[in-house]
Amino acid sequence: MAASPGPAGVGGAGAVYGSGSSGFALDSGLEIKTRSVEQTLLPLVSQITTLINHKDNTKKSDKTLQAIQRVGQAVNLAVGRFVKVGEAIANENWDLKEEINIACIEAKQAGETIAALTDITNLNHLESDGQITIFTDKTGVIKAARLLLSSVTKVLLLADRVVIKQIITSRNKVLATMERLEKVNSFQEFVQIFSQFGNEMVEFAHLSGDRQNDLKDEKKKAKMAAARAVLEKCTMMLLTASKTCLRHPNCESAHKNKEGVFDRMKVALDKVIEIVTDCKPNGETDISSISIFTGIKEFKMNIEALRENLYFQSKENLSVTLEVILERMEDFTDSAYTSHEHRERILELSTQARMELQQLISVWIQAQSKKTKSIAEELELSILKISHSLNELKKELHSTATQLAADLLKYHADHVVLKALKLTGVEGNLEALAEYACKLSEQKEQLVETCRLLRHISGTEPLEITCIHAEETFQVTGQQIISAAETLTLHPSSKIAKENLDVFCEAWESQISDMSTLLREINDVFEGRRGEKYGYLSLPKPMKNNANLKSLKPDKPDSEEQAKIAKLGLKLGLLTSDADCEIEKWEDQENEIVQYGRNMSSMAYSLYLFTRGEGPLKTSQDLIHQLEVFAAEGLKLTSSVQAFSKQLQTVTKTSLQNKVFLKVDKCITKTRSMMALLVQLLSLCYKLLKKLQMENNGWVSVTNKDTMDSKT
Repeated sequence: MAASPGPAGVGGAGAVYGSGSSGFALDSGLEIKTRSVEQTLLPLVSQITTLINHKDNTKKSDKTLQAIQRVGQAVNLAVGRFVKVGEAIANENWDLKEEINIACIEAKQAGETIAALTDITNLNHLESDGQITIFTDKTGVIKAARLLLSSVTKVLLLADRVVIKQIITSRNKVLATMERLEKVNSFQEFVQIFSQFGNEMVEFAHLSGDRQNDLKDEKKKAKMAAARAVLEKCTMMLLTASKTCLRHPNCESAHKNKEGVFDRMKVALDKVIEIVTDCKPNGETDISSISIFTGIKEFKMNIEALRENLYFQSKENLSVTLEVILERMEDFTDSAYTSHEHRERILELSTQARMELQQLISVWIQAQSKKTKSIAEELELSILKISHSLNELKKELHSTATQLAADLLKYHADHVVLKALKLTGVEGNLEALAEYACKLSEQKEQLVETCRLLRHISGTEPLEITCIHAEETFQVTGQQIISAAETLTLHPSSKIAKENLDVFCEAWESQISDMSTLLREINDVFEGRRGEKYGYLSLPKPMKNNANLKSLKPDKPDSEEQAKIAKLGLKLGLLTSDADCEIEKWEDQENEIVQYGRNMSSMAYSLYLFTRGEGPLKTSQDLIHQLEVFAAEGLKLTSSVQAFSKQLQTVTKTSLQNKVFLKVDKCITKTRSMMALLVQLLSLCYKLLKKLQMENNGWVSVTNKDTMDSKT
């Protein structure tokens, strides 16, 4: 199934990776059809419940009976709509067509039965007081309703299999194209293949994003968000890393850098399939241990259950459970970054918890043989004492981890090491590179260990997943920054090597920012400030407005609007890379066409970053100003884009009051159209320039001739 058509190009396919639904129907229309099934099903269940719950013994007036008939008819109509959706899905999936059609036939028969049994024309007599005492065969209605719900469930399960198959097929297409990208040797071939890869990633992003929305398990949803975040970041890394390898084919560090990106993307793609299919490859099991906070929570539930049942578990199990929890405390006490005071306090509280458990067990044994009030009170006191000790231990662990994280984030906020690596790279200073690479490795180990400690005190499974994702990201990205810096140091004049290092450094800085948000969320959970609408760092990040723009009071976009903007931004990002590729072909980099094209590409890339909540554009006013400058630059470039730039200027000048986010998609759409023309124009002018040099004819005559031939 192909993704919705878009301009071919190379660039980051990441902006489309958001937690919200795309809002766009793919070619098969399955997204709309399955959503329609759900929308039809909800009122259906409500109406069936109304029928079955209707009292059977009371006499019913004619008005009540007519209401019951209307419900029966409504059920039948809803079933009819449901069946049409099911049949449409069946027609597009021949391998499941027979099963879906059988289920649809059963649903249709059940709906017709319900309608017939609630039809008042089938009732032949009235009581002497003029009221009807029977409305239908209620047993028959219940039987038909059960058949209906059974058949509806079958269709939904079969439709779910279709969606899973589509995601797997999409993943396989992406993997196949990635294999081609790994083996490519020429830049021109790479551009062509990456264009296809970008479109396939868009399709996979929407399919996996819709699936993420449908997941009910918060842990799975967080895992999906983490995997898709990896794909979002790695797509741009793959572009620059691959271009660097093509530019410097004999550079070992460049190849190492590229291989790291490909490997991580493959793991992330497999993780999405693992979540979608709910099974691990080769029967593997999840061996990750539970966090300390989760262990304490379960332990407290077990000891508090003694109030109701003194025999439901053994004393040995409680002792073993506590020892497992205290053993995990070694992550804190053995850490070189834990202060002496925190370490001593953790060890002290651990010893106290052991002693109080022994006291609890002693009282527990007495309570099993003596059913006295004093023993019951002593047991309650023992439970309260150990619960209090565990709560104090949680507070100490939370304080240790969050203080370490806050200090670390503050210390590395200015990214001194990254700046130094960039500088040593352009200077070609190998000795300084070794020094700062060592410092980055130390910083990486600190961050990795801090993420491990934060996971223990995160408080919720989704936040645990986010901590694991952050830990893995720092681990991998740190090594990739060093390899990218080494490549630049070996080739200090290489623009693409510098761009590649910038991309990896931006990913590091972005993860540092995410870690700050993660720390705030962990504190919110611990202190009970968790809001009604709780996000777990899913992408894209929400757009931010400057405080001085409060008077505008812009509407916050819903998930569908955000995803729509993200998709448009993605296509814009793809086109900026297309334009850059065309610009690199020009020998005369001072040519006005190249200069205008480079400026427009740079501004368009800033707009792309804005759709992700990143980059230099922070406010809506920044966006508007950038769009105006972009439009002006377009007018300078060529009259071919004049009409589009006027449309863009019209959009940006429209009143912002309460409409900021509603117009972002229009602005990005217009910008994308201009970039598409820019790419074509750059390519055309390059060909014309070469033709001019060969034929030594006048620029105007050649332009007119070639323009007519190309119908541009």
